[in-house]
Amino acid sequence: MEIVKRSGSSVLGVVDESAIQGSALNLGDPKNGFFNLSFNANDLELWGDISPPAAASDLITDLYISNMLDRLNVIYGVKWDAIMEAINTVNLERKTVKYIPMAKGDPPVNSEAEYYELNPKLATSPTPATEDGQIDYKDYTPFVIVKEGQILARKRPRIPGREGRNVHGNEIPYRISVIKGYAGGENTRTDENYIYAEIHGQLVESKKVLSVQNTLVIRGGVDYHTGNIKFPGDVIIDGQVSDGFKIYSGGSVTIKQTFDVTESVIKKDLTVGGGIIGRGRAIVKVGGVVKTRFINNCRLAGRDNVYVTKEILRSNVYAMGAVDLGEKGIILGSSVYTIHGVRAKNIGTKFGKLSRIHCGSDFTIKQDKEKSTQRLKLIVSRLNDYRYAYDNMEDTQDGQVQRGKLKELMTRLEKEQSKASLHISELLDRINADENAVIQISGDISPGTFLEICQVSLEVTEPLHKVRIMLDNFLKKLVVQKLD
Repeated sequence: MEIVKRSGSSVLGVVDESAIQGSALNLGDPKNGFFNLSFNANDLELWGDISPPAAASDLITDLYISNMLDRLNVIYGVKWDAIMEAINTVNLERKTVKYIPMAKGDPPVNSEAEYYELNPKLATSPTPATEDGQIDYKDYTPFVIVKEGQILARKRPRIPGREGRNVHGNEIPYRISVIKGYAGGENTRTDENYIYAEIHGQLVESKKVLSVQNTLVIRGGVDYHTGNIKFPGDVIIDGQVSDGFKIYSGGSVTIKQTFDVTESVIKKDLTVGGGIIGRGRAIVKVGGVVKTRFINNCRLAGRDNVYVTKEILRSNVYAMGAVDLGEKGIILGSSVYTIHGVRAKNIGTKFGKLSRIHCGSDFTIKQDKEKSTQRLKLIVSRLNDYRYAYDNMEDTQDGQVQRGKLKELMTRLEKEQSKASLHISELLDRINADENAVIQISGDISPGTFLEICQVSLEVTEPLHKVRIMLDNFLKKLVVQKLD
């Protein structure tokens, strides 16, 4: 318990009563002044209570206290300022003053060997917050992700020991402390002062050894225990990914169960043991190959082949390679955009939502063309407005000034129009990427299905069974061949 000394005391201050322990001595007598003294452990400190003499005319003197300290062999670290302040209070106010710090020695300084301590910024993950200050638990992660060259630990230099001294002037020996520090492990580098990460990845500590892993392995699923996943390397997820959580990976992602996707950007391949569920609002961008059991209510774009073993249902799928559902997979109520063709068992059902298959064209160039066309329309519309205003401007001095400004604007827009038209023309020359793309169906294509290869289209009006559809570039039409 803390005991605050009397008001106005600049020397006595605040005292921790628990620090006053050890041997207690009662010296003096009520007639001449009474002392209750306590040494703490190792006689490092001396605390005392001073009571006034019985007679009001008698005073306690510093000589009286000095003799008492000599009797106790207190010769080092005597706090005469505190003692004299207490004497004055006792003599003037005729009351007992307690817990006076009468002497204090020097504690020993323990010696510490040098060691590497963890960078304190890596000890805990920050708790993210939204713009309104609310905690975003989905963006909290228990994983510590580090960058190449980041400091993982720094060396604490050796601390030399120093002997202490108690109030009797006797030396107090110091102790030698050995702290087990951190050591660098896999994918780290150690020099005289620091331990660094050699790669981007997850920081892992095991038995005081720091390592950086380029693969993040999640033993369960992705949910509030993990938060959103943001990792520079490969990610392996043993469980399922829950709705509402995002994945960003600089490598490949393997999900062994269902992928309930909200938003994901994956630089390399995506492999899903279950299937991909998007709930109509999700988007997945993959820089490599996609392999999954099904794609449901999702927008997926891949820069390579997309392999699906069961179905693509109510989804938009974009592939810079081919979309391959093998001999059993079906496409229902979906739009598929692919450069190198489609293979599946069935497209559509008799009563289901119609599907659209676009092959042979580079959909990224097609999207660029559509944006450029919209921009060209806006330029032409604005240019026509300026021309109309120019032709109907009044022939006054102010009108001439306005005409000059409009002329500058029209000249600038005419240059932008020419540039946009040239860009669209160049895109048209590149939009057809594979005239040999094939749509191959081992089962049925339902009526109403829209098929397109290199911008040449065919709407299916009668059921097609076991067919291969190709482009006849000479006739500019799609040719339907029966499979053997």
